[in-house]
Amino acid sequence: MDETVMSLNSAMSMMNVIEFTLWVTLGYLFLKKSLHRRFPAMGTYLALHVASAPVLLFFFYGQSQRWPHFFDMYFVFYYAVYIASAVILYFVCVEVFRSALASFTGLKTLGIVVFRWVALASVIVSFSTLSFAQQRAPIIADISLRLMRSVSILEICLLAFLCLSMNALRLSVRDMAFGISLGFGLMSTNDIIFVALISRYSTMTAPMQFVYQSLTLVALGIWGTYCALPERARQPLMMPVNSTIFRWNEIAAALGHTGTQVAVQPAGGGFVLTDVEKAFEKSLTGSRE
Repeated sequence: MDETVMSLNSAMSMMNVIEFTLWVTLGYLFLKKSLHRRFPAMGTYLALHVASAPVLLFFFYGQSQRWPHFFDMYFVFYYAVYIASAVILYFVCVEVFRSALASFTGLKTLGIVVFRWVALASVIVSFSTLSFAQQRAPIIADISLRLMRSVSILEICLLAFLCLSMNALRLSVRDMAFGISLGFGLMSTNDIIFVALISRYSTMTAPMQFVYQSLTLVALGIWGTYCALPERARQPLMMPVNSTIFRWNEIAAALGHTGTQVAVQPAGGGFVLTDVEKAFEKSLTGSRE
């Protein structure tokens, strides 16, 4: 049993080093191809993880060696990065949505409004059941987990939306927006399943952490592949006027715009009788003449 645990710990240490290497490589490719200009929030997310990974590894090594105060420093720094990541991920979802619907201005504007209301509702629902009777440390962990859970659900919904509407949006599988969403969808599913299983099978912590870390490396590999491969340029979108999504885009664009004001005459019964009366008087006048 001890040999199994030691082998798992060695594998986890190696996977942590590989993860840091992938973060650095991904950040370099992202910066080299100037993708941070198109996806600034994603660039901030990568920079956060590249900068925080060596610090977390140092604190993790210190607490494993039982150095004083290193566990507290690791705990605070880890959840600070976790909360910052959850906030940045919301903006990543927004800019991926904007990129995917770049050709549909009306739907894009309406979707951003929906994003804001969904984020606000998720935060309210997440914190409405939060108990402040706990100690300070468990509260910080609970807040960060609730925030990340809300963002994870948003990421999964975004990936499902892109998969279902890919043909209508003329979005290529090789588009970087879809690649970012695919990686985050995998990570979000991984987080939700891991948290659900770890609460039920606490004795399987080490194997589940191994699987969790493996899927994280797969997501980083997906992003690295999308950054390394040449992205297909998006062609000007041409579609018939009677297209359903085109009409939805026009309706969404019209929402919130007053446009030209038109005076509408009420079609009451008195108005019709007045016209009939005037016509009758004209006919009488003509017959008299």
